[in-house]
Amino acid sequence: MLRDKVIEIFVKVDDFCKEIQPILEEKRIEDKKLGMRNRKTGLCQSEMISLMVLFHNGQFTNLKSFYVHYALPHMKDLFPGLTSYNRFVELQPRCAMLFMLFVKMRCLGKSNGINFIDSTHIKVCHNRRIHQHKVFKDVAERGQCSIGWFYGFKLHLIINDKGDILSFYLTKGNVDDRNLKHMMDMTKDIFGKLYGDKGYISKAMADILWGNGVQMVTKPRKNMKGMNLSQTDKIMLRKRAIIECVNDELKNICKLQHTRHRSVNNFLLNILGALAAYSFFPKKPSLNIQFEQQDKQLFLAA
Repeated sequence: MLRDKVIEIFVKVDDFCKEIQPILEEKRIEDKKLGMRNRKTGLCQSEMISLMVLFHNGQFTNLKSFYVHYALPHMKDLFPGLTSYNRFVELQPRCAMLFMLFVKMRCLGKSNGINFIDSTHIKVCHNRRIHQHKVFKDVAERGQCSIGWFYGFKLHLIINDKGDILSFYLTKGNVDDRNLKHMMDMTKDIFGKLYGDKGYISKAMADILWGNGVQMVTKPRKNMKGMNLSQTDKIMLRKRAIIECVNDELKNICKLQHTRHRSVNNFLLNILGALAAYSFFPKKPSLNIQFEQQDKQLFLAA
């Protein structure tokens, strides 16, 4: 069963790499005076990406345990060019561009008119060690979420009713969820209704999104006047917990968050690996809503 999963991941990644690499080679700017060293490695880029996705899809809590105690002893027949763990870590940044393009072009779903938005915090260290932390110094920031203060980043997500991730954005921990620039980038390819919590209440942002074909729907605050929400919108707001389930799976199954990062590059690769691994899950949190075309148009118009 696991070997079938490995083959599924590798085939999808390798097909994408073979399609996109010639295009990247044409666009690459090369310094003719200095030249470009591009030594061939035992593992090709599609194999390295597949291994990173497979780690986030498994039961291991850190990459070293997965690579040393599982990949090297048991996957030599599938990946004959396996190198030492230290060499694998050194090679990871080489496939960062391909990995990012793969996540963006092959791992995201499509909007069908029902969308949910939320952000989740990513701690990079314990609060008591903020002043001693060096890896993300001047990169991470302190922020506040529903569970209190933290030091790190925020991952902003938009999903559909089937649990597929439609868009994501990584920001520092002190960035407001209602930042217009980030919201415009995240909502470029979605339409219909976007359900969020009270942290997304902003009339200016709602008006701009409405002009782009997206209706922002949130619960009112206690000190606000009652909003004229349809019964359908009230029900869908109660179903907003679906995105909390997605955040939970990303953190507890895909190892989105841990405090053992030794470089910013590997931190970013860890996030890409978690998002890619989630896209391969056979079963995602879903509302199981099935609309006829006419009913769907009535729902979006409500």
